[in-house]
Amino acid sequence: MITILNDDFSQLNTFLHEKSFSKIFILVDENTHEYCLPVLLGNMETDLGFEILEIEAGEEMKNIQTANQLWEILTEMQADRKALVINLGGGVITDMGGFISSTYKRGVQFINIPTTLLSMCDASIGGKTGIDLMNYKNMVGTFAFPEQIFIYPKFLETLPFKELRSGFAEMLKHGLIADKAHWESLIQIHKLDAEAIVTHIQTSMDIKQDVVEKDFHERNIRKTLNFGHTIGHSVESLCLSQGNPILHGEAVAMGMICEAHLAYLEDLISQQDAETIVENLQRYYPYLDISDFSDESITALLLNDKKNTDSKINFSLLSGIGSCTYDHQCSQENILKSLEFYRKLND
Repeated sequence: MITILNDDFSQLNTFLHEKSFSKIFILVDENTHEYCLPVLLGNMETDLGFEILEIEAGEEMKNIQTANQLWEILTEMQADRKALVINLGGGVITDMGGFISSTYKRGVQFINIPTTLLSMCDASIGGKTGIDLMNYKNMVGTFAFPEQIFIYPKFLETLPFKELRSGFAEMLKHGLIADKAHWESLIQIHKLDAEAIVTHIQTSMDIKQDVVEKDFHERNIRKTLNFGHTIGHSVESLCLSQGNPILHGEAVAMGMICEAHLAYLEDLISQQDAETIVENLQRYYPYLDISDFSDESITALLLNDKKNTDSKINFSLLSGIGSCTYDHQCSQENILKSLEFYRKLND
């Protein structure tokens, strides 16, 4: 269940009072510790003891070493199976917190309080948890629903512009795969700020939630949520391996440009639709320089994508603005053409 919090966090306090938790562990990074934790603690009403677990910010922390440290801390603090983990942060925190919670003692309860736009609209919703492995995104993880998701939109006011823009990519994706009207509303936004975006968050959350409810374990329609992620994750992984991480939404935006053009090459959408998508994404997102990445290095990562079967790359590609196919196997020639198309956008 997703709940929009009042300023006094009354819904969260009711939740805590109605449940029988033994102790609370709040997972944060240094940014949410500074900007968001004081708001949570200033409004949280409970007699339960709580501990703060802090990790460094950044995708590079979403690994087995960090997970192991958190498991060890929970063990040292004698966390039992009636403990509650509160994940207060962006996608890294909700992915990581959900993963350590769903595996520690075979599962303790957790809730997500997302603090970034990306996490509010996408990462915290859907019950996917995970960590990266050898720079492969989300290679190890579980399907585990949080007990609740609590959204406090005012946390968006603490975000730098790049973080807002990163989350906006997932909102645009939701419109492209499932709701043309949502896409058309979003591209009317000329200045990306919390005030302009906040009225559209509920629609994006509803789209994600609806898809997940139809296909929790990603057997079919949930795969459409991966539009832009097949190529995007490959580039994100390569940047991470070079010690130059980029924001997830930046990678997804680049991936959506490539995969929109790929959908056109595969005769799934018209040239006009592909050009409309690319032009609007370029309005919001700067060009990512991928000149250091060879076609071979990108396709090597594509071949290890989680959606693949029988060593064949499965894409989720648009069949129109507002609709999406999945398990689409493209020609190698067209995949390379889509990468070359992106490289030439900077000419």
